[in-house]
Amino acid sequence: MSGVSDPVAQYMARIRNGQRAEHNYVDIPASKLKRAITQILLEKGYIKNYVNIDDGKQGLLRVYLKYDDYGDPAIRMMKRVSKPGLREYASADELPTVKNGLGIAILSTSRGVMSDKEARRFGVGGEVLAKVF
Repeated sequence: MSGVSDPVAQYMARIRNGQRAEHNYVDIPASKLKRAITQILLEKGYIKNYVNIDDGKQGLLRVYLKYDDYGDPAIRMMKRVSKPGLREYASADELPTVKNGLGIAILSTSRGVMSDKEARRFGVGGEVLAKVF
């Protein structure tokens, strides 16, 4: 019985644990949703880079973690908002702001996975997956 009930929470836990251990990268089992979240983290400057690794199964994401000049991680806080037991949705006018716009909220919308700023620009709402600062 090794099924993962919340793959997004496991994804975020691997990144947090890798940063605490000061690793250069972490390997995460890949999925379309995790690739989309990783792409958003890359575009917003929270990670250095990522690479898709083909392992003959579902594949792996190798996420290269980013640190500042003092060795502190670029991602200070990463919190799962919508959980399998309690989904959280936000309409286009009620999209959350993280740290007064300094952080991002990651949403799953009808137009794909995007940050809160992109969702505001397109005027769409959706499921709030995570908050990152």
